[in-house]
Amino acid sequence: LNSLRKKYTVKIVTEVIDVRHIEIMSNMVDILQVGTRNMFNYELLKELGNVNIPILLKRGMCATINEYINAAQYILQSGNDKIILCERGIRSFDTSTRNLLDLSSVAIIKEETNFPIIVDISHSLGRKDIILPMARASFAAGADGLMIEVHNNPNNALSDASQQLNLEEFELFIEKLNRSID
Repeated sequence: LNSLRKKYTVKIVTEVIDVRHIEIMSNMVDILQVGTRNMFNYELLKELGNVNIPILLKRGMCATINEYINAAQYILQSGNDKIILCERGIRSFDTSTRNLLDLSSVAIIKEETNFPIIVDISHSLGRKDIILPMARASFAAGADGLMIEVHNNPNNALSDASQQLNLEEFELFIEKLNRSID
């Protein structure tokens, strides 16, 4: 990842799951991500407070908004204020989407904290046919950005092909989203 970062001058975000990997990873990537399954890993969160790079904290699939905000506080209390929250949907009984995208959490977090928050449209929906209206709704709720999966050939993707946009779909999505925001 570090060589790709240097070769193409891109920013690299990758998930960290073990406290033993934090030091080496923080020297090779731009943002460390805490995935949904580790949002309650308090020892990991505390250790991430000791690094000087941003942390992307994804909401746990069963976490309340208050639990989510408190998880971010573990990082903050250990000294790292470079925290980006990510709403990625919560578990639900409804199977229309992969998860239930809780846009109220975006509005509440913007109201109650100073943390930036992005919305992971791809993982929350698990489908790509409704990303445009949900992206618009995300920004209307106060989101600072979106996370969207893009693949040059989604049919050959190793996972999550149904939620990934191909390059042409992504370009059209951005064009339509920009028109609706202007």
